[in-house]
Amino acid sequence: MIELYTAPTPNGRKVSIALEEMGVPYVVHAVDMKASEQKTPAFLAINPNGRIPAIVDAGFAVFESGAILIYLAEKFGQLMPAEPKARSVVIQWLMWQMGGLGPMHGQANVFNRYFPEKIPAVIERYQKETMRLFGVMDRRLAEVPYLAGDYSIADIACWPWVMQHDWAGLDISGLTNLTRWLAAIGERPAVQRGAAVPFAQAQPNLETGKTIVSGLIA
Repeated sequence: MIELYTAPTPNGRKVSIALEEMGVPYVVHAVDMKASEQKTPAFLAINPNGRIPAIVDAGFAVFESGAILIYLAEKFGQLMPAEPKARSVVIQWLMWQMGGLGPMHGQANVFNRYFPEKIPAVIERYQKETMRLFGVMDRRLAEVPYLAGDYSIADIACWPWVMQHDWAGLDISGLTNLTRWLAAIGERPAVQRGAAVPFAQAQPNLETGKTIVSGLIA
């Protein structure tokens, strides 16, 4: 059974959403980042970079959320087509999220919400770049219902970030294609279940029969 190490962040939600969409049995280990559990030797043995999420599949560890999504899609044959060009489109948008949307939106979140000093020029810089990237998505979604045409791991990678647009102080109400996409994905039952997983306490999930376990395994 796949073991998922996660926490309630946009990157942390990606993998549980994918697992729920695929209907794959898994166990969740909630990583307490405030207690720096992600820096313990036990966790660094799984992810040497000391970040969430990570998975362990029958002793094989995978870290980096994008790499995990590709691994799961290939292993279970879901949410990414096998045809080379269609597969490439999914990976292009996934890499776009990993290299652009995530880092820029993340910095917008940090400087708008958490940084002890408010630096208007820095906040504006990251907000403007994130809005530019939202515009890229909006134009793409004017042509297709989902980023790669069909629903895929590319959408799963982007959705938890766009969902938090207001956290970064951003208004996407004028981006009609993006808001349509955001709402459509948010209505999927598997997305709702997966997005909630990092917040869950240690208890059986009565709907899926999967067990959610808090704390790292030594």
